[in-house]
Amino acid sequence: MNLQALVDGLDIFDVKGCLTKDISGINIDSRLVSEGNLFIAVRGTQADGHSYIGKAVEKGAVAVVCEELPDSDNENVTYIKVANSEHVVGRIATRFYGDPTSRMKLVGVTGTNGKTTIATVLYNMFRRLGHRVGLISTVVNYIDGEAVPTEHTTPDPITLNMLLGRMADAGCEYAFMEVSSHSVVQERIGGLKFAGGIFTNLTRDHLDYHKTFDNYLKAKKLFFDNLPKGAFAVTNLDDKNGMVMVQNTNAEVKTYSVRGDADFRAKIIECHFEGMYLEINGVEVGVQFIGKFNVSNLLAVYGAAVMLGKSAHDVLVALSEMKPVSGRFDAVRSSQGHTAIVDYAHTPDAIENVLSAIHGVLDGKGKVVTVCGAGGNRDKGKRPLMAREAVKQSDIVIITSDNPRFEEPQEIINDMLAGLDEEQHRKVLSNVDRREAIRTACRLVGKGDVILIAGKGHEDYQDVKGVKHHFDDKEEVAKAFAEIVR
Repeated sequence: MNLQALVDGLDIFDVKGCLTKDISGINIDSRLVSEGNLFIAVRGTQADGHSYIGKAVEKGAVAVVCEELPDSDNENVTYIKVANSEHVVGRIATRFYGDPTSRMKLVGVTGTNGKTTIATVLYNMFRRLGHRVGLISTVVNYIDGEAVPTEHTTPDPITLNMLLGRMADAGCEYAFMEVSSHSVVQERIGGLKFAGGIFTNLTRDHLDYHKTFDNYLKAKKLFFDNLPKGAFAVTNLDDKNGMVMVQNTNAEVKTYSVRGDADFRAKIIECHFEGMYLEINGVEVGVQFIGKFNVSNLLAVYGAAVMLGKSAHDVLVALSEMKPVSGRFDAVRSSQGHTAIVDYAHTPDAIENVLSAIHGVLDGKGKVVTVCGAGGNRDKGKRPLMAREAVKQSDIVIITSDNPRFEEPQEIINDMLAGLDEEQHRKVLSNVDRREAIRTACRLVGKGDVILIAGKGHEDYQDVKGVKHHFDDKEEVAKAFAEIVR
């Protein structure tokens, strides 16, 4: 693509070199640069791209977008100075990949919990309804039926636009994506056109990055502030910040609730480990999901699908056929009638929700053993809160390792234990070995009891000192059931 067309209309301070040259690709990572590329130097949280301009030029970059011109330049390279390179990278990427979101309807899902379930169910539903669809999620990305591995909840803007471009080229009519708070602040979604947005809920998370809850809230809200007129915003009326999110949006606002009156509302008629029977906007429907938090998730799906023009009847039929997302309230059963629930819950609110759902099914007829931990090099303040929530609704809690990254597992466990009083400590065991923690839980349950294994969900690894070692909670509990439970 022509360089002039890529940067046309950007707020440019200075240009050194020629703009009439063709660009073969764009990159923000100098290691990925190849001949004929445009390199955009971004000041990231881990490294400053300006330090790698020389390396990018050595690898064949013919143009550079930056905030500071290098001391020494190359006469064969065009240097373009802008005020904020992070601000323009998304817009450049969108142009390079043919403005993909002008060729299909993109819906973003944001909030602390529920993003993966909502985005994935929408993807599966719209495929079931006969459409070509794309998905960008924490678990996996899809270009219609083609799976594409994922590294982050929301990819960097170049990877994101490349994916969306491939979706549009493949004839996808819709794309559903998780929108993280990081991606909003870092402008990874800059330049994209959203047909709609969904707000799930807001509880404590990612304060290692945002520093304060107010900053976290503002990051989520900014997504809705930027939605264009003609788009829709479906928001959770049951969350105290649900209406805060949409108070400045130009989009058409619709609400959903499991507590009171809203545009999209539901109540639970019956609940068991195989699913629930619900009433949604006055119509009864059976679903294969469990828990009040999943009723909220399904209402968000229902609302978004209706706002995208689907009939309520068709949406409810499709909802009845949908299956839970991998690692989200994922049940593993032993031959002797024991049940383990594997869930991605890694915030205090998520642990509370999953345990409430378990008790809603048990109805006081079995005990609950919870295995949980907290990730290393992340928000330390939520660790004691997670331990407290686990203890509140569990008969026994085993605190263990969960992606310690570059921290010592025992120190993370100690941070969690610090949130408990003497009486709560009596219900708690700890073991840094997650495999042994799961095996211990299996030894402690009887028929009709439930084990919750929280924190990792779909992940099939343990991140230790920068190395990902294979570890799958579902595999481990299935093995433990086979060996221990008789």
